[in-house]
Amino acid sequence: MNLPLFLLVAALLSNLTLPAIAFDGKSIEYKDGETVCEGYLAGGSPKTAPGVLVFHDWMGLTDHTREVCDRLAQIGYTAFAADVYGKGVRPANREEAGAQAGKYKSDRPALRRRCEAALSQLRGARGVNGAQIAAIGYCFGGTCAIELARDGAPIAGVVSFHGGLDSPTPADGRNIKAKMLILHGADDPFVKKDEIDAFQNELRAAKVDWQMIYYGNAVHAFTEPWVGTDNSKGAAYNPEAAARSWRAMTDFFAELFGPR
Repeated sequence: MNLPLFLLVAALLSNLTLPAIAFDGKSIEYKDGETVCEGYLAGGSPKTAPGVLVFHDWMGLTDHTREVCDRLAQIGYTAFAADVYGKGVRPANREEAGAQAGKYKSDRPALRRRCEAALSQLRGARGVNGAQIAAIGYCFGGTCAIELARDGAPIAGVVSFHGGLDSPTPADGRNIKAKMLILHGADDPFVKKDEIDAFQNELRAAKVDWQMIYYGNAVHAFTEPWVGTDNSKGAAYNPEAAARSWRAMTDFFAELFGPR
């Protein structure tokens, strides 16, 4: 079996036994109003477990998102990949991805409804402890996870991997019930300092329990091998930051839910 580079590098760098890929993952259709979405569920054993809602990057629900869910299932969580764009909407290039992501970033109420629909699907999955749910996201998906928290969703935690941190309605920070972990490339050129400052001020004003980790020599998309390793392009894979951010997330989950 050819293991995905994402899993191979992360396992080697974290000095962990390479996890087997879950083979019980399955596509799940669900709806947001009249829109049919097609997510991906991994785990879901009869034994009660915390749930993790996974939001994809701007390319939509891809193998990367499914691999993240499989990896989470291997360490004891039930993971559900949300389909923010809707069934069959899978961008073929950066232009299409930008159009889709922009559509939802410019309509935060619609984005929040789409995120809430995915949360409801995970909450109803077999064996999920509804009181122990976290949301994570990559790039555009980081924005999704944060918006879900801003909508007042009853989730325990949020993890953003190199996500967008703009703060269009700062007052919504007071709705956040979740603890927040923000994992950010220190040299990310796409998230401006004034956006970071506004985001942190939003969390401070709302007295949110938050932490933010900066990874040196890392730019945008540092967990994604297919973007290449040239930092000058603004988006580049950084294996050390990828491994460290995964460990930061699992430590955060242990704080929220106890050891797995």
